[in-house]
Amino acid sequence: MNKKYVDRQLKHNVIDGVSFYEQDSYHDFRGHYYTIYDNTIDSVNTYVKDKISISRKDTLRGIHGDFETTKLITCVNGEVYSVIVDNRKDSDTYKEWYWNIFTHHNRNIMILPPGVGLSYLILSEEATILYKWSYPNEYPDIDKQFTLRWNDEELNIYWPIQNPLLQPRDM
Repeated sequence: MNKKYVDRQLKHNVIDGVSFYEQDSYHDFRGHYYTIYDNTIDSVNTYVKDKISISRKDTLRGIHGDFETTKLITCVNGEVYSVIVDNRKDSDTYKEWYWNIFTHHNRNIMILPPGVGLSYLILSEEATILYKWSYPNEYPDIDKQFTLRWNDEELNIYWPIQNPLLQPRDM
C-alpha cells in the first residue's frame, strides 16, 4: 500500500497569468483520493460558484470567456483535449494558445484569469469537467462573454478532429 502524498506541483506558465498544477494523490487498493481545491492553490480569489459540464465524445465546447471571471478547471471523469486562448489585448501573450490533456487519471488543474478563453474536445465516450468560478459582480452570463471561433484561421489552433459536435454559438 502506498501512503505517500505529495503536494501539487506548479508547472510552467505558457500564457500570462495562467496557473497549471499537477496533482498527486493518495492511493491504495480501494482507489484514489486527492484534493481539487484549498486555499494553498489560490488564496487570492473567492470562488462563489461551482459548475459541472458533462459531454459526450467528439463534443467541442467553444472558446468562451469573459473579462471578470477567474476559473479553476479540472476533469473529474473521462479525457479532454483542452485549449486556452489569451484574449486580453494588453497581454504579452495576446492571441496565443496552449493545449493540454486533462483526465481523471492525471488530475491536472488549471486556473484561468479573466480574459483567457477555454475550450475543450471530449476524447473519451463521456467526460465531466468541474469549474469553480470567482467573479466580483453579478454572474457574467452569455451576453457579457466572448466567443472565439474554434477554427479561426488567425489563431490556427490544432484540433485532433475535423467535424466536432458544436452548438450554434460555436460554429
